[in-house]
Amino acid sequence: MVFRGAVFDFDGVIVDSHPAHTRAWGKFLESVGRKVSGEQLRFVLDGRKREDILRHFMGELSEEQITEYGHLKEQFFRDEAVNVRTIDGLVGFLEELECEQLTLAIASSGARSRVDFLLDNLGLKQRFRVVVTGDQVKHGKPHPAIFLRAAQQLGMDSSQLMAFEDAPSGVKAAKAAGMLCVGIAQPDLAATLLDAGAIHVVPDFRSLSYSKLQELFV
Repeated sequence: MVFRGAVFDFDGVIVDSHPAHTRAWGKFLESVGRKVSGEQLRFVLDGRKREDILRHFMGELSEEQITEYGHLKEQFFRDEAVNVRTIDGLVGFLEELECEQLTLAIASSGARSRVDFLLDNLGLKQRFRVVVTGDQVKHGKPHPAIFLRAAQQLGMDSSQLMAFEDAPSGVKAAKAAGMLCVGIAQPDLAATLLDAGAIHVVPDFRSLSYSKLQELFV
């Protein structure tokens, strides 16, 4: 196998957005009369598509309701996202991969408008040749559709790509697509990603390098 590119999840991998994401969902749900606990809100961190999260908390919804609620939740997120920053070590890691001629992509369950909003704010959009988001695929993670689409748009076989994920559903999706996957998680969550199929887990990108990825890509 030849290592030719990398596909990154977005929330919790490219950007440290989980706190803002969780607060936004909590405020949105409260605004529509749904009171949920902090433990219940952890569901939003498992890499699900927005419509899947909405149905989880609110039951069956029409397409019109999903669109309406999605826009409302988006506004709550933008209000919360002022201080969202990249994951430690990310920019230097991307620069190293670019120097090694690797092609980079994003495969995020998030909505395109929210992903683009943060990529623009952080000046990262030009680093990724392909950006695939949850509203472009029928099936969300752990289904492999989003990773397969990213590979297709890159013009590469999935086996030539390394994925980076922070949620079990995302790791399973990458693995099902035929990609090796590195987990991004704190030590207390590392075991869950390894159990899902990650080949290695690190807390951020500071300890990763192109040479380290080559060692893993076997």
